[in-house]
Amino acid sequence: MTDTKLTATALAGALMVAAAGLATTAPASAADAKCYGVALAGQNDCAAGPGTTCAGTSKVDYQGNSWKYVAEGSCTKMMLPGERMGSLTPLTRDLPEM
Repeated sequence: MTDTKLTATALAGALMVAAAGLATTAPASAADAKCYGVALAGQNDCAAGPGTTCAGTSKVDYQGNSWKYVAEGSCTKMMLPGERMGSLTPLTRDLPEM
């Protein structure tokens, strides 16, 4: 019976870890905000401008017209390579060539 209890405990633990992993991929909370120009190529949450559809479709790093959810109040404080900063509105910088 000890083996059965150990297996059940291990299974329960594995399910809890899996559930925690799902929680981190859930939609943004009400305390999150859209931040433009901070996502790496293919890692945006949505709105990647002309020629794209939605999540994961940005073509270049820090594409100005794509956004990613970030913690409320952190967007405009984010420092990115090349002295870039996040924005609460779409940017015209770092757009892919058409």
